[in-house]
Order: sequence, then C-alpha cells, then structure tokens
Amino acid sequence: MSKFELKLPQMGESVAEATLTNWLKEVGDTIEMDEAVFEIATDKVDSEVPSEVDGVLLEKRFDVDDVIKVGEVVAVIQVEGDVDVVVDDSSDQEAAVEETAEVPARELEVQMAGVKESVSTSVPDFSSSERFYSPLVKNIAKEENVSMDELEAIVGTGKEGRVTKNDIMAYLENRSNGNATKVDTVQQPETKTEKVATPEPSKAPVADKPKESKVQVGAGDEVIPLTRMGKLIAHHMVESISTSAHVQSFVEVDVTNVVNWRNKVKNAFQEREGEKLTFTPIFMEAVAMALKKYPMMNISLDGDKVIKKKNINLGMAAALPDGNLIVPVIKNADQLNLVGMAKTVNDLASRARNNQLKPDEIKDGTYTVTNVGSFGSVFGTPIINQPQVGILALGAIRKIPSVIETDQGEYIGIRSKMYLSHSYDHRVVNGALGGMFVKAVADYLEAWDISREI
Repeated sequence: MSKFELKLPQMGESVAEATLTNWLKEVGDTIEMDEAVFEIATDKVDSEVPSEVDGVLLEKRFDVDDVIKVGEVVAVIQVEGDVDVVVDDSSDQEAAVEETAEVPARELEVQMAGVKESVSTSVPDFSSSERFYSPLVKNIAKEENVSMDELEAIVGTGKEGRVTKNDIMAYLENRSNGNATKVDTVQQPETKTEKVATPEPSKAPVADKPKESKVQVGAGDEVIPLTRMGKLIAHHMVESISTSAHVQSFVEVDVTNVVNWRNKVKNAFQEREGEKLTFTPIFMEAVAMALKKYPMMNISLDGDKVIKKKNINLGMAAALPDGNLIVPVIKNADQLNLVGMAKTVNDLASRARNNQLKPDEIKDGTYTVTNVGSFGSVFGTPIINQPQVGILALGAIRKIPSVIETDQGEYIGIRSKMYLSHSYDHRVVNGALGGMFVKAVADYLEAWDISREI
C-alpha cells in the first residue's frame, strides 16, 4: 500500500488559487482513475478535479469554501502497489526516523523543543480558538501580525460565518487606514514592530487604491451581494485597466461574401458533420491567420521582457446563463481547418454553458476574441485578458446601404457589414501594428471565396 497526493492543478497563467466548492467523495470512498473527487471555482472557471489513480480516499486536507493555492495537496488517496508521488506526512517521517535515524533520540527531542520554542515566540497560535480558520487565513494573520483577539473579532462572510481571504484582507486595509476596531489593546505591547511597519502600510494603500465611496441605500432599494466569481471578475478587470495602456482601433468590414457563403453551405454542413456552422469559426480562422502574419500581437509582457508565444491559442469569450463570463481556449487554432474549428468552437461553447470545462481548457490563451454582436452591440471597447496584449470584439452584422465600386462605376447597394473593435496594450503594441492587425482580419473576411468548399 502507498499513498498518492492529489494536488490542485494549474488552471491558467494568471490563476494562482481556487476556492473548494464541493467534495464529491468522502473519506473511505473508492475512487477510480479520472473520477472527479472535488469541485473548485476560480474567476475563470468552475471545474471538477479528477483523480490520477485508482484507490480509496484517505484524507481531505481542506474544507468547503477554503482557498487553495495551485500545487497544494488537497486530498490523499491510498493506492495498491507503488506510485510516483508518495505522501510525505509526519507519521511516515516519524516511523522512518525511528528505524533509520543516526542521531540519538535525546538530541532530536532537544532540537524539536528548540524549534517549538522559537516558533511559539515568533508566530501567533490560533489553535486555542474554537472557530475554524483556513490555512490561508492563518498564514495571512501570521504574516500581518494579526492577534487572536483581532481575528476573533472579524465578521466572516464564508460558510457558517467562516473568515475568508477577502474578509481578512478587508480588515487589514481598514486597520492600515486607522478604521479597525479592537486593535488598540492588543497592538500596544508590540510598539517595537509598529515603529518599523506603520509608515509604509499607511501610505501604500492610499496611493494604490482609491477610497471606495459608500452608496446610500434608500427605502425600497435591494442590496444584492456580489457572487464569488463576480468579485474576482471585478478585481481582474480593474487590475487589467491599471496594468495595460488600453488603446482601440475600429474597422468596418464588408462580410457579404461570408454571409452568402454560409447561407449556401450551412444545411449541407450540418447534415454531413452533425454540427451547426456559425460565424464564430470563420472569424476565429481569420484572427488566427492575422496572428501568423503579425506574430508580435501574439505576445505577453513580463516586466521589461517580451515573451513571443510559439503557439496561437485563441481565447473565446462565452457568456454563461448566470451572467458571468468564461474564456475557453482553442489550442493551436492556426493548425485547424474550418471543419475542425467549427467542431472545437461548438464543443467548448456547449460545455462552457454547462460548467463542464476542464482546467486545462481555460489556460494558456495568447489572444482573445469576444462576440459583442450576439447582444446587438455594433462595436465595443473590450478589456484585455491579462497577460495577453490584445482582444478583438466582433460587432453585430447589419444590412446597410453602401457605395459599391465596380469597373463600370459606383452604385448604391445593400451589403452585410460589421465593425471589428481591437483593444491592445500600448505599452508594447503601437498604433501601426494594432491597426494593421485588425485590418488584416478585415481583408481576410472581405476576400472570402464564395465558391470555397468545406
């Protein structure tokens, strides 16, 4: 018998942690390989995490609503035979020490006593509290010198009144601004550390974060708390605006050939492939071709270094039934033909709406496309999905009167047109590159072959 550590997998470049929302297995339950063990949620996706081995659930390291960092061990599974990853728990270590240790037991006891004494003098002890605190909350409290009395006084918004990461971070912000309660009595003995720590925290939050104005709630007003995903999305949107210098370019595109061609082949395509042919895969193909032509749009900025991405992985923003947004990623989009693109788009969109996306399917995007036209918008100014440097919004296709140029002269006709709205990071993408890229997408669509076979 051996033990396997099931860790929280990587869920995207900008995702460092996730919230445990539900345990699907209990201790003692038999688990098969690839069977879901627990559910997690981030600002990008709600997903199930499957087991990598067959076995029996031996231990659950976290509770529901706990915030878990990527790479942390969430569960321990007992398996038959040997596995590559074995649990390094304290009980196994103690047994190994008893059998193979070369250091006398008395010396070990002295060393352990010294370690316990040093830890107890430098780190607050929260074990005496009857209230549950997640490991993340405890670590933040220790790092920020939050005493036991302070932690007990924080009102928790998590399940059964638990203190969440957002709760303690809000308390720390209030404390740095002098608005925290029950601090004076506890903080007075630690005046030595306050002399060093007070000047910097009191200034930094004021400079970095604008003060939130309190909105007056009138009679009959309904107060609706933001959901967990809503809070995270709001945070990432503000973070993107403060990180990237957003600039927009707009191009009007004549997509009459695309519309006529799709109307001609869509029924035969559905009969043959069992899939609907929407406009989205056509637009995705055009964007992938433009990224191949202008690879400096397929980059990320890391400090003072530009990371030029090898693969073209297109993020496809999809609206969820609850009003939130998720961005599944089409990997190596430039290598797909139109049939493959259509099948991938339909599959990701369907599973996104049903919360069935896997963590790997919403990470490693290099450029994002969002369809604001599905809601009737003519154009928009989308916010960049960090750490990418560009995002393209597709406007609604409208039939409008237009001047048509021919060899015989000019005349007015009805054409199908739309706007492409390109937001890009002006720190690394200048106006020429941003404009040429979106123009390349437009040229590809306007030159669409009406006789193309699929």
